[in-house]
Amino acid sequence: MQWDAWGAPEKHKVLSDGIKGLLQQALGVTIREPSDRAADDVVLAPSALSDQQVAALADIVGEQFCSTAHSDRLLRSGGKSTLDLLRRRSTEPQNAPDAVVTPGTDDEVADVLRYCADHGIAVVPFGGGTSVVGGLDPVRDRFDAVVSLDLRRFDALVDLDTDSGIATLGAGVTGPLAEELLGAHGFSLGHFPQSFMFATIGGFAATRSSGQASAGYGRFEDMVQGLRVVTPTGTLDTGRAPASAAGPDLGELFVGSEGTLGVITRVRVRVHAIPDTTVREGWSFPDFETGAAALRALRQEGAVPTVLRLSDEAETAVNLATTDKIGEETVTGGCLAITTFEGTAEHTAERTAEARAVLVAHGGTSLGEGPGNGWEHGRFDAPYLRDSLLDAGALCETLETATTWGNLAALRTAVTTALTESLSGQGTPPLVLCHISHTYPTGASLYFTVVSAQADDPIEQWRKAKAAAGDAIVAAGGTITHHHAVGVDHRPWMRDEIGDLGVAILRAVKDTVDPAGILNPGKLIP
Repeated sequence: MQWDAWGAPEKHKVLSDGIKGLLQQALGVTIREPSDRAADDVVLAPSALSDQQVAALADIVGEQFCSTAHSDRLLRSGGKSTLDLLRRRSTEPQNAPDAVVTPGTDDEVADVLRYCADHGIAVVPFGGGTSVVGGLDPVRDRFDAVVSLDLRRFDALVDLDTDSGIATLGAGVTGPLAEELLGAHGFSLGHFPQSFMFATIGGFAATRSSGQASAGYGRFEDMVQGLRVVTPTGTLDTGRAPASAAGPDLGELFVGSEGTLGVITRVRVRVHAIPDTTVREGWSFPDFETGAAALRALRQEGAVPTVLRLSDEAETAVNLATTDKIGEETVTGGCLAITTFEGTAEHTAERTAEARAVLVAHGGTSLGEGPGNGWEHGRFDAPYLRDSLLDAGALCETLETATTWGNLAALRTAVTTALTESLSGQGTPPLVLCHISHTYPTGASLYFTVVSAQADDPIEQWRKAKAAAGDAIVAAGGTITHHHAVGVDHRPWMRDEIGDLGVAILRAVKDTVDPAGILNPGKLIP
């Protein structure tokens, strides 16, 4: 990806005059021209590694796979949150890893970890670089140096058990590559988070990722059948059978561990045959409460689509104003929902008919396939719009949470209020959008998008807003993160999430597998 923006440069979005005018009039944004600052102009502190240490790491992985080059360090200086991108736009010296080390085998990973543990060097595992919670920040903590452990060479389909529907993939396999490798054999993983184009299999596991098709195929941890994890004290393979009563599931310690307990090098995942038929449909509801009740009924009655989403009134209106495909449909207000069904033609027809009956009974009006196709066409492109908004002088960021159905309305109100009050200091209230992105029989996630005028110090501006939102989430009984993970950004609320005993348990595990504390310091564990 680009060093100062999301994704590929050729997909950069240019804001229309209409959108710029809307930003000025509705949010008080002072439109500015984007910076043309080059990567070579960014100042990085010199590498803190000695020549001897660089040579030792190169001896382990090969000289071509150990780099202290400016460009390699800059590209791994963090993730792609708004805070990350605002820092990249700063003229201040950038924090970056002191070297990028790219092992190609489990033994090389183990040797790198042992060397770094012996020499007091922090290690940040790196996959696709898509973290939006500070999970890739090169935090040194008490260490003098930090290296980025890039896993891109673990990029193979190691094994495919077609009878069992299980694939073993290297941790560095990206979402598109996974679909390509599996598709050659007639299979699909079906995990499509917004980061899909760049994120990796290892990253999905390390962050408890949840894709846009989670209603049908489950969250990523539901797909995981086993892991190989390399730690400074040894290597662990988990998952001997589809289910087991042999004590607690140790694999669950590493799914969601964010590189703090070990380096995931391969993942065994459940896969499915490529579906024969896909049916998408848009739905309109008069208001968010009616739509949420319809989604709840659909989930609890078992007529579950592969994709199930609901935008609130504000997000629906923005989509109509900015998305050509959806704008052509007969949506004039209310809330837009999207459903997608996949499978055989017969099974898809049966499930679609059942879901339609439920949605109509709960106040939904079908809009046909257009809105679903429009959403599908641009579903991975929203981060490119954020880049353009930041360049133009707007502050734009997302956050997510989840709760039970009974608490959903209260949580949405609490977070919307916190964001609105904390970002109204520029004289104009922010635009706060929300949608239900993932559903369960007992509850759902809420995904918020916020746009406001940038203050003189937008980094501090967003930190205050994020703190207000985090406090509101905890107070209202939500989880501090549903699928973005913890990283640095959510760490302050982890004690509220799991309690003092939970923190002590995580620390005890870390002391066992990583006694020197080199693995991704400053993340996840308070």
